[in-house]
Amino acid sequence: MNKLILFELNEVPVRIFDYFRELKPNSWIARNHSKLKKFNTVSENQGHLSPWNTWPTIHRGVPNNQHYISDFNQDLSEVDKEFPPIWNLLSQNGIKTGIFGSLHSYPLPNDLTSYDFYVPDVFAAGSECFPENVELYQEINLKLSRESARNVDGVIPYGHILKLLRNFNDLGFNLGTMAEVGGHLVQEKLRSWKVIRRRTYQTVVAFDVFYKLLVKKKPDFVTFFTNHVASSMHRYWAAAFPDEYVDLKYDINWISTYDSEILFAMSKADKMLERLARFVDRNPEYKLLITSSMGQNAIECEPVETQLYVVDNAKFMSMLGITDADDYAFLPSMLPQFNYSINENKAGHFEDLLKNLRINGEPVCYRKHTAGAFSIDLGQSNLKETKININGHSVSLDVSGMENVVIQDKSSSTAYHIPEGHLFSYHPSFTKAAFAHNQLPTAEIAPLMLNNFGIKPPGYMKKAVLNGI
Repeated sequence: MNKLILFELNEVPVRIFDYFRELKPNSWIARNHSKLKKFNTVSENQGHLSPWNTWPTIHRGVPNNQHYISDFNQDLSEVDKEFPPIWNLLSQNGIKTGIFGSLHSYPLPNDLTSYDFYVPDVFAAGSECFPENVELYQEINLKLSRESARNVDGVIPYGHILKLLRNFNDLGFNLGTMAEVGGHLVQEKLRSWKVIRRRTYQTVVAFDVFYKLLVKKKPDFVTFFTNHVASSMHRYWAAAFPDEYVDLKYDINWISTYDSEILFAMSKADKMLERLARFVDRNPEYKLLITSSMGQNAIECEPVETQLYVVDNAKFMSMLGITDADDYAFLPSMLPQFNYSINENKAGHFEDLLKNLRINGEPVCYRKHTAGAFSIDLGQSNLKETKININGHSVSLDVSGMENVVIQDKSSSTAYHIPEGHLFSYHPSFTKAAFAHNQLPTAEIAPLMLNNFGIKPPGYMKKAVLNGI
């Protein structure tokens, strides 16, 4: 049995590793590539692929036509009973566990006995963490994530910085990280476009908090999730790989500005992996697993000048018949999705109006979940006019609570989700790649990890084809 560190590198396909190590031959990834056990993974999920339905497939060992998780902040109480996430299964079997940022990890479990730490994802509805001293970090992390969901807020959060600095040692911030972040804020003053890199530095800071918990507690199983490379790939794939597009509408200035952003994001992931590899070298009872739940590839696109978002929840709710603030709650989500919980007594009327909401003649896509929760898809791009209509009645844009928000970097989804991803395994005993598997279903990763701990996978999981990782 090995203790496991699961580094969840969201949506990064194998080809990005190859691209990175070719251009960065001195990186940890390049130096250790031949030693890694490498598996090409594939998501067996049906329909639209998204991180909020593909990560549950890895964590629960079943595809989405069984777990039916499709959006953030769904009520997962019944799903957790039928197909619990792997951290529940491990902790219930006495495996000391640490969770940091894995998707759908909010709220905290009722029983934290077998958890060394538990820090939920950035779409959590609250800042509760275990241990409690991490809640200060999480409160600021959630706030920054909300404020920079699509456009990065360029205001320097001096108040947040001071709070974190006062708790420098307690939270585990690295002096090098602090110097790097300070240097970046100076860079922003010289080149304002670099404000977009705050998304990546937010992950760099998060990793410091995670790493201190890892070193201090040394749990048997631990996760760390990061979306910073996926975010960069979505926005800037067209800058890095302009030849992959039939009709690329971005100009040379945009391409030259952003063509190194995927490399930059990967370089920060590389440093995190190097620190974890050194930890494993010192503690060879551990094995480092690096995985995605799917990948990305180029899609045809055009510059995005504006996108339609909700900017005033009260007005938006009022337009849809909910006038009392006590009758709804805004739930965090990944733009351009907007999630709300509606009082069950009002949910029927709300849905009736939502069904008949039209934007420029097109119905708005939404999904209704249990307990009056709704996920609404907006984000319409480059609208020259915005005609809003409900039940045949026109609604002005100002009254609707929506706005065509100007997009600071004009990036669209220049790359999008594909089923193919990766799983790499590192241990100091590996001298060369011992095995490669071309089509490892992501639903088989959970039973592989359970087998590692000598725990028999539940009957609903597929039997793992591989003997180990």
